[in-house]
Amino acid sequence: MNRFRISLVIVLLTCVVVFFVFDLQRFFTLEMLKAQQESVAGFKAANPLLASAIYATLYVAVTGLSLPGATVMTLAGGALFGLLWGTILVSFASSIGATLAFLAARFLFRDAVKTRFGERLKAIDEGMARDGWLYLFTLRLLPVFPFFVINLAMGLTSLRTRTFYWVSQLGMLAGTIVYVNAGTQLAKIDSLSGILSPGLLLSFVLLGVFPLLARMLVDAVKSRKVYRPWKKPAHFDRNLVVIGAGAAGLVTAYIAAATKAKVTLIEKHRMGGDCLNTGCVPSKALIRTANFLKQTRDSQSLGVALVEVEYDFADVMARVHRVIATVEPHDSVERYKALGVDVVMGDARITSPWTVEFNGQTLSTRAIVIASGASPTIPRIPGLESVRYYTSDTIWSLTERPDRLIVLGGGPIGCELAQAFARLGCEVTQVVRTRLMRREDPDAVALIEAALQADGARVLTHTETLRCEREGNIQRLIVRQQGAQEEALSFDALLCAVGRTARTEGFGLEALGIATTAQGTLETNAWLQTIYPNIYAAGDVAGPFQFTHIAAHQAWYAAVNALFGGIKHFKVDYSVIPRTTFTDPEVAHVGLSEQKATESGIAYEAVRYGLDDLDRAIADEAAHGFIKVLTVPGKDKILGATIVGEHAGDLLAEFVLAMRHGLGLNQILATIHTYPTWSEANKYAAGAWKRAHAPQRLLRWVGRYHAWRRG
Repeated sequence: MNRFRISLVIVLLTCVVVFFVFDLQRFFTLEMLKAQQESVAGFKAANPLLASAIYATLYVAVTGLSLPGATVMTLAGGALFGLLWGTILVSFASSIGATLAFLAARFLFRDAVKTRFGERLKAIDEGMARDGWLYLFTLRLLPVFPFFVINLAMGLTSLRTRTFYWVSQLGMLAGTIVYVNAGTQLAKIDSLSGILSPGLLLSFVLLGVFPLLARMLVDAVKSRKVYRPWKKPAHFDRNLVVIGAGAAGLVTAYIAAATKAKVTLIEKHRMGGDCLNTGCVPSKALIRTANFLKQTRDSQSLGVALVEVEYDFADVMARVHRVIATVEPHDSVERYKALGVDVVMGDARITSPWTVEFNGQTLSTRAIVIASGASPTIPRIPGLESVRYYTSDTIWSLTERPDRLIVLGGGPIGCELAQAFARLGCEVTQVVRTRLMRREDPDAVALIEAALQADGARVLTHTETLRCEREGNIQRLIVRQQGAQEEALSFDALLCAVGRTARTEGFGLEALGIATTAQGTLETNAWLQTIYPNIYAAGDVAGPFQFTHIAAHQAWYAAVNALFGGIKHFKVDYSVIPRTTFTDPEVAHVGLSEQKATESGIAYEAVRYGLDDLDRAIADEAAHGFIKVLTVPGKDKILGATIVGEHAGDLLAEFVLAMRHGLGLNQILATIHTYPTWSEANKYAAGAWKRAHAPQRLLRWVGRYHAWRRG
């Protein structure tokens, strides 16, 4: 806090202390007002403008300092100036004073609150940007809420000052008129509580609820307007139609069937979506083989002099497809039909908010969930179509190992596959526009980059991709690293892993006017609804996260809201989102990172435990990596955790559980962990935090106590 802020705090506190120490509150009581009414009225009659100015200034000071007395001041306005002029004075003075209190709270405390509760405040600010005026207006109409609390609380949000002022002036007007009018009849008032009769209080409550009811009415009118061009069926063939049988679609259909709804699931390609067929399952199968080959090369570290291995790349890829085939029944048509889901293979097209067409047939349905997923993004590189390139969807068609592989992209997919192919014996060059794994902290990225290079991959960061060239069988990628000249990289295969694009075309969404975001995902609200309240989106097509576990998480909300939204709607909870990149070492993360905390100005403490100290890691010849936990300064509340090392994804689960249920590091420390296991690392990380926060002064006294006991 700078000197000016400190000075301002001192001045404000001094004013408040003086007010209470000298009992100035006695001048703002109903009894004092009645006793002094005649003398003050005489001064006002002799000096009307001066009296008005003094009154307004005093009112601004009382409300600006959040002192008690505003109610009596309002009554005084009616008693001294009458209903019209009194209302004008009070309305402007109270709004100006409230705005000063609002600005003081913002100037003095918002930065500190933002630093400590940045993520939570960010969510509040998003709501205030969208509906802040409505929230404030509703609160202003309800005199049961202390106005000084509203002033200070709103100052901690991002609500604009001019919005706060005009909404306050308009929202407080009804209450101002009531109290000023009561002041004109001051002699009849025996107590402040008698001003608001039960009937009048109920009227205020109804008035306060009115903006919310009006908002609901506006939403209903909007819904009616968006549905106007379409004819709603008199009855429906289905309760729910789900488009896409990936993670989001499968879970949505499963929940619908489990709750006895009549549901149809439409998939145009393969059940299980990208995760089963081209993503999570095949990549982890390939990584397992690649890691085994790495272990054989490092056999001496386990006391084995030499391990000779021969393998055929075609056999490795055959195993990948065998793993897919083994998992496939979990997501099969037969299984979901047995669960009660009507599964259809075909192209789906939404022809109205209540009808879906496929295979020449049309189904009417009360609700629709779009779970069409995403596909690999094809970068716009001149000459790309002339060379042999693959994506994470098509790389699994390889049966012959490419001797030279270029991987475009430094995200999780690019890093996982670059390392796997390097361990399989390919000469891998990874080309990254900025840096590897941009969402992760630099200390985690450094370990991954070192691991890639140790496996023989060449990593080119901050590198621009210029064009592809082909001369007969010779293929080249022309790149330019930052501050360097152009370089031609020869390759046998090029893997494009630069991101994924939501699948939104071909489903009739354009005709319905369903919009997409700047990121290309479908535009939805907090309940996963599109502009049509009965049409939902879930999974990669909805964003903002492209993880299989988040797709399944969203599917619960989409299914429940689509089927039971008329009774209760649930907002999607994104408060605790874990992720893991399955390189070696793995990188697992949940919550706030140091990078994000610094960018957002959020205060934190970071505790770190090195896995090179863990007994089990030493026994497994995997003593590298770390656990880093971010906490609220001075407290054990977990803001985020990053783990780099073997089994990082599994170790992360304990921190995810702790954050989800409000458990701190003290609870993890107090939990018994089996020895010797990897999970002990979490306890040791909690112990590192405890040591850093040991009460040193108390421990010194304890030391003296022990010394006294020794005699």
